Amino acid sequence: MSMLEQFFSIKYAGMGGVFEGLSIWEQEKYRELQGTYPVISLSFANVKESNCQDAKTRICQIITKLYEQNRFLLDSGLLTKKEHDFFDSVQDGMPDVTATISIHNLCDYLCRFYGKKVILLLDEYDTPMQEAYINGFWDGIVAFMRNLFNSTFKTNPWLERGIMTGITRISKETIFSDLNHLEVVTTTSEKYETAFGFTEQEVFNALEAQGLSREREGVKYWYDGFTFGAHTDIYNPWSILNFLDKGKYGTYWANTSSNGLVGKLIQEGSSRIKTSFEALLFGKPISCGIDEQIVYQNLDSSESAVFSLLLASGYLKVLLGEPQPTAGISPLSSTGSLPAYTLALTNLEVQKTFFSMVQGWFSPAESDYNDFLNALLSGDVDAMNAYMNRVALKTFSFFDVGKHPSLSEPERFYHGFVLGLMVDLNDRYLISSNRESGFGRYDVMLEPRFPDKDTAFLLEFKVRNPRKESSLEETVQAALSQMEERQYETAFLEKNIPQSRIRKYGFAFQGKTVLIGEG
Repeated sequence: MSMLEQFFSIKYAGMGGVFEGLSIWEQEKYRELQGTYPVISLSFANVKESNCQDAKTRICQIITKLYEQNRFLLDSGLLTKKEHDFFDSVQDGMPDVTATISIHNLCDYLCRFYGKKVILLLDEYDTPMQEAYINGFWDGIVAFMRNLFNSTFKTNPWLERGIMTGITRISKETIFSDLNHLEVVTTTSEKYETAFGFTEQEVFNALEAQGLSREREGVKYWYDGFTFGAHTDIYNPWSILNFLDKGKYGTYWANTSSNGLVGKLIQEGSSRIKTSFEALLFGKPISCGIDEQIVYQNLDSSESAVFSLLLASGYLKVLLGEPQPTAGISPLSSTGSLPAYTLALTNLEVQKTFFSMVQGWFSPAESDYNDFLNALLSGDVDAMNAYMNRVALKTFSFFDVGKHPSLSEPERFYHGFVLGLMVDLNDRYLISSNRESGFGRYDVMLEPRFPDKDTAFLLEFKVRNPRKESSLEETVQAALSQMEERQYETAFLEKNIPQSRIRKYGFAFQGKTVLIGEG
C-alpha cells in the first residue's frame, strides 16, 4: 500500500526514480501517472481496542491525523465557512455522524484543490471487526463501519479509485450492504495472483544475491506454500526479508500479530474442529467447504466458516479444488453449494506458530501440566490425579467460553487437552484421537516413536452420566471396560508392541473434577 501511495501521490511527484528498473517504468503511459493524484492513505491495523467506544475513538484519531496532514486546505481559500467549521470539528471525540462523513468530505476538499479525483488506500480494513468479534461488541461497531464505508466508497463522486486490504472478505450484508461496485480479489482469484508475495524465482534470486543459495531447501520448507489463484510457491515477503537480514529461521510473519481471532475460534470450537485441527498440525489434509465471504455471526456455529477464515488468513493452503476424502479427513459437514477444497497447513512457520499457540493455552497451569506429563510417562497414577485436577481447574474455563460450553459438550476440553499432549510429546509419540481400532473407538492413542524405549498408551475419556454411574469410580471402570471389550489395543499389537508395554487409563470427568484409573 505504501508503494501505491508513493507511485500515485502528488506528495511524491518527481520521485519516480525509485521505480526505475521495474516493469511499470518501462511504459511511458504509466510513468506519466507517477506523482499525479491526491492520495488518502490510512490503516486500521492498530484499531485493536477491547470495547466499542474505544475502537471508534481510535478510528477518529486516525481520521483526525489525516485532517492535520492536510491542514493547508484551510488556507487555500476554497472552503466555505461551514466547511471551515466542519474541518475544525474533526477531532478525536467527534460524534459518529461527523466521523462517518469525514473522509467523504476530505475527498471533496482535495479534489477541488488539485482539480483531480482522489485515490483512497485503506489497509487492514477488517481489524476493527475482528477485535469486535473477539471482544463481544460486534453489533455496536457494525452500524458505524457501514456508514463510514458507504459515504467513503459509494456516495463519493470525488473518488477516482479505492483499494481496501484485509484478511477477511466480510459479508456484504453486514458492512458493505450499500456497495455494489466492489471488485474482490481473494486467495483463490487468479487476478494479481503473483502480486501478493514473492515468487520462488524471486526468492532464489534474492538468496543468491545474499550469498545464501545453500539455504534454498530450508527456506522452501519454512516459508513456501502460499497459493494465489492457480499460482503455487508464493512466499511471504516479511518472512523472506527477515531471513535475508538475519540469516536465521524463525516465525517472523506469525509473530506480527496476536493470532487472537484464530486462537479463539479453535479453543472454543467443537470437538470436530479440534479433531480436524489435530490432523492439520501433523501434516494431514482436511476436506472442507469454503465460503470466502466471511459471515462473522456464523463463526460460532459453522465449521466451514472457521476453516474459510484460516484459508483467507494464510494459515491454510489449497491442495486440490475438489475434496478427496481418501487423502485426509472427510468433509467437516455438508457443504451444500459451497466450493470444496482439500486444505493443509501452509508451511513449517505456520505449524510452529500453532504449536506455540496450543502450548500457550496451558500457560496458566504450565507447571502442573508438565508434572502431569511426567507422571503419565512414569505411570504414577496418584500424581496424575493430583496434577490433572489442578490443570483442569485452571484451564477448563479456557475452553468453556463459547456459545456451546464444555459442561454440555465436554469434548471441547479434552480435545483441547489432547492437542496439548500432541504438541508436547510430539518428539516421542505419534498421537491421534477418535480413530477406529478393534471393534470400537478410543479417544487417545499414544504410539511410541521408539517402541523399544517408550511405553504405548491408550486414554479413554468419559463424562459421568448420573443415570448410569453412581460415582466417578464407576465412570472410570466403564471407560476401562470399554477399552477391553472393544479391544482398543489391537492397533498396537498389530505393530508388534507387546501387551506388557501397553498402558490403559480411564479418565472420568464431572465438571472440573477428574478421576483417573489404570486398567
